[in-house]
Amino acid sequence: MTWHSTDSVTEFAAAAGDFLRSQPVAHSVPLTLVRTLELDGPHAYGPDDPIFGWWRDTDGTVAGAYLQTPPYPLLLTGVPAPAVPALAEALTGRSLSGLNARAADAEVFVGEWQRRTGAASTPRVRTRLFRLGTLTPPDPHPPGRARVADRGDRDLLVRWIEAFHDEVGEAVRDSGSVVDEKLAYGGLTLWEVDGEPVSMAGTTRPEAGMVRVLAVYTPRERRGRGYAGAVVSVVSRGAADAGATDVVLFTDLANPTSNALYQRLGYRPVEDRVVMEFAA
Repeated sequence: MTWHSTDSVTEFAAAAGDFLRSQPVAHSVPLTLVRTLELDGPHAYGPDDPIFGWWRDTDGTVAGAYLQTPPYPLLLTGVPAPAVPALAEALTGRSLSGLNARAADAEVFVGEWQRRTGAASTPRVRTRLFRLGTLTPPDPHPPGRARVADRGDRDLLVRWIEAFHDEVGEAVRDSGSVVDEKLAYGGLTLWEVDGEPVSMAGTTRPEAGMVRVLAVYTPRERRGRGYAGAVVSVVSRGAADAGATDVVLFTDLANPTSNALYQRLGYRPVEDRVVMEFAA
């Protein structure tokens, strides 16, 4: 049982790809990160080289994986219990800004990391992964209609992507590049009222039959009118109609409004995760 590491997304995908695709719901984020790195190159998320790793059990099968695209936190899949402290040992000497992991695994890793490095840690956000069951569109339905965003919406989308990341407390790589990437495959949808955009939702490219809903944003002055639920319902239905077997999204557990909204639409909880920040 040991960790294997590389800085090559190609090598990582060859070694751990089947493992990631075996659980596309739980592995939603690493699957989409790997796809972006394969398409846009190793510096798609920042100037520093990413790192990757996979855990092999005694029988040689891959049973866990991690990746980090600096400056973002280390992302850890579910892993067997012995793999968590072993990962802290394997990464000792490397600078980590934080960790994104299942809550129980995060507790073990953080304790071992602090023992080895002295780095203090604080929880930044606790999230819940949801999977769509039976879609239940909003009732009553708000006024307006949905349409797929195009390049004529780019300036608005850049502002909204930046506002979204500001609100959730996340750094964003070049927001223009983020928007351009999604426009290239129709990955942003607007809800309009009388021709004016009032809300937005994004989706990832399909990976192993999975699509993730993300970047759901409504300007503050437009909130409370059902627009977010309407646009999320549309993109969820669109993903399923296009062949997705799993439609997923993450919520911030500190936001009861969004958690309640998505459950009304038919999303059901899968697992809880935590993002920890490490001090120097």
